[in-house]
Order: sequence, then C-alpha cells, then structure tokens
Amino acid sequence: MSIQITTEQIKELRDQTGISVMQCKRALEEAEGDVNKALAILKKTSSDIAQKKGNREVKDGRVSVKTDGRKAVLVSLHCETDFVAKNEDFTTLLDKLANEAFVNGAEKMKSSAKDMIDSIIQKTGENIVLGDVYEVSGNVLGYYIHNNKTGVIVSLEGGNPELAKDIAMHITAMKPEYMSLQEVSEDVRKTMLEIFEKEVANIDKPADIKKKMLDGKIATYFKEKTLTEQTFIKDGEITIDKLLEKNNAKIKEVKRYSI
Repeated sequence: MSIQITTEQIKELRDQTGISVMQCKRALEEAEGDVNKALAILKKTSSDIAQKKGNREVKDGRVSVKTDGRKAVLVSLHCETDFVAKNEDFTTLLDKLANEAFVNGAEKMKSSAKDMIDSIIQKTGENIVLGDVYEVSGNVLGYYIHNNKTGVIVSLEGGNPELAKDIAMHITAMKPEYMSLQEVSEDVRKTMLEIFEKEVANIDKPADIKKKMLDGKIATYFKEKTLTEQTFIKDGEITIDKLLEKNNAKIKEVKRYSI
C-alpha cells in the first residue's frame, strides 16, 4: 500500500530545509511519510551533491562583517558566479554563518558550516566554499566593505571608531602590501634595488644623479606600497602616519579579505 504524502508534511519539510517542493515530496515518499527520516535523506543527498561539485572552481562570492564595537568577525563565502552570490539563499547563508561565528566563535561555526552549506549547494546547483574567517577584538574598531567583495577590519589603540573606519576604507581602496616600512624585508628591498638599478643603468647621466634617481625610485615604490606612508584618500595633505599621530592613535591589527 502506498503512503499518502500530505501537503502539510511537504510544507513542514520545506520550511525546515528551504529545498524545493518536489525534492521534499520525493524524500517523504522514500521515507514513507516519516519527516525525520526524510530530513536525513535530504541531508545525505545534499552531501552527495556537494561532494560531486567540490572540484568546481569558485571565483565569486561575498564577505560579511559582524561587530558590536568591541569584537568584529569577518566571514567570506565563495561560489561560482555573481548570480548565486546575489541569490537570497546564499546571502542568508552567509549572514547565518557570520552570526554563528560572532556569537559562538569561528571554530564552532566551522564545525557546523558544512551541513548549512551543502543544503544551499543542492538548491543553487553551484559549488559553495567557506573562505577565511577572522576575529578581531579591541576597544576601537572600524570596518569597511566594498561591493560585498572586499572587507577590512581595523583595530586601533587610541583614536575613535570613525578613524578606524576611515583607515579601513583607505586600505580597501589603496591595497597596501605593508602596514609600515619596518615590515619590508631586506630580501624585498634587495630585489627591488636590483630591478631599479637595471632601469637606471642605461640612463645617460652622471653617477651621482643616477644614484639620486635610484634612491627616489626606491622611496616612491615603498611609499606607494606601505600604509603609513600613503597619502590619506580623504585628505591629500596628510599621510596615514600623520593622521594617526594627529589622533594619538596606533594601528593594533588589520584583517582584510577580497573575493
């Protein structure tokens, strides 16, 4: 005798999973009307589908930041296309993952993320992968997100949240490779010196002039790549170093991620 599957059962299962009506109906039929068994079937199906799509490249996605002013969490989630990155199921998933990481910590969130992600893979048909997760704590925090693709969190000693947000926005726009000149290793300096020496070598100028040109090229290169040496994007008259000094602030920590 065949089991009669009711619309109420299908609705209950769909409300719990968000998966399509027909998938819920098939799972209930296989489970002979047992909702809990149907949930287990759908979970296994989601896992199987996720495994098959696991090798597909994820080039798109979104980042999210949650903060209460004393702690901030950045979570990144990757997918295959911008279409899915804008999908409500995907954005809701990212929001849930970010909330879970903020409330219970990144490690606990990661342990439960797979089941949450697998069900959305089943719905969207795309591979979805959790990216990096960062936690930052401090008395002065600010963050900035650009196009939902790049997120930066800045923690300061001194200053205020508005300053931290401004610096996060600057980092997003200017993409510094180093926070300060002290971070530049001797190997990097040596490599860049060799590159610029080759550029200057064939210039028909006296040795002292070529030396000044070389020094200028090196200084300009690292000024453009180093946060504290960069000109503040909101005020062309001041560097980030001087901005921090003016506000009696120091950078304690920076976390950034780009899809």
